[in-house]
Amino acid sequence: MKPISLVSFAGQVGLVTGAAGGLGLAYSRLLAERGAHVVMHDIGAGLDGTGSDPQRIGQCVQALQAQGLAVEAASGAIDQRESCHALVRDILQRHGRLDFLIHNAGWVAYQGVESIDDAALEQMLCVAAKTPLWLAQAAWPAMREAGGGRIVITTSDRALYPQYAQRGLSAYAMAKLAAQGLVNVLALEGAEHGIVVNAVSPVAKTRMWGIEGEPDELHPAAVATGVAFLASTRCRQGGWILRASNGQFRALRLQEAEHVAYPRDLRAVQADSIESVALQWPAIARPSVDARG
Repeated sequence: MKPISLVSFAGQVGLVTGAAGGLGLAYSRLLAERGAHVVMHDIGAGLDGTGSDPQRIGQCVQALQAQGLAVEAASGAIDQRESCHALVRDILQRHGRLDFLIHNAGWVAYQGVESIDDAALEQMLCVAAKTPLWLAQAAWPAMREAGGGRIVITTSDRALYPQYAQRGLSAYAMAKLAAQGLVNVLALEGAEHGIVVNAVSPVAKTRMWGIEGEPDELHPAAVATGVAFLASTRCRQGGWILRASNGQFRALRLQEAEHVAYPRDLRAVQADSIESVALQWPAIARPSVDARG
């Protein structure tokens, strides 16, 4: 067996959003421990995603700096294209580089389908899908010119798997699936430039669970190792979803069935009427693709 060489982030600069606690804090701490200079961003919003408190991220950064870690705080709004670009532009002006970007910011809001309004849906779509697009867009030229970079965007099993869907999470699930669609396209566009884009679907007990401080199980640090890999130069493939929970990891992506000539020949069940579809539904709905990849 080959000896395992240390994964180092020495000399690298990265941005982690939603970094004032839970997963974002765990990511930032581990990356900084491995040598990265981490810009920790958190607006300090409440559990409903509204409001701001820059002291939350400031206190977290001070605690890590007291441990000798190279971190700094950022707390401006990132709910508009220009504010996302301004954040990345400021990092590039001060540090001259941005090697990795991890978009972790988010929250869970429960609303039944009949009570969702446009403002609530827009807020959820913004933080889960629009913000990572604007951040990636802002970082793209610098990463391309540097010969590469790493981008990690957060999705959720609550959106990916019907058996994990929960009542009241329509807007949340929509937004998290939108984020996965973004990852698929960014991974394709980034490949020729060495920009590797992946998603993480993490489970950990954090403030979204009503947990303050270190939980009794499902620790954020047990997810951080996988996310740090995705942010490292060791990760060379994009378009994956890393399911991460309890120190266990599974990378998956949808794979087309063998010999498909899309879209004219799906290598699938032939049916020429509604009745034929109904009759053959058990065969049509039979799983045929191993989504683990």
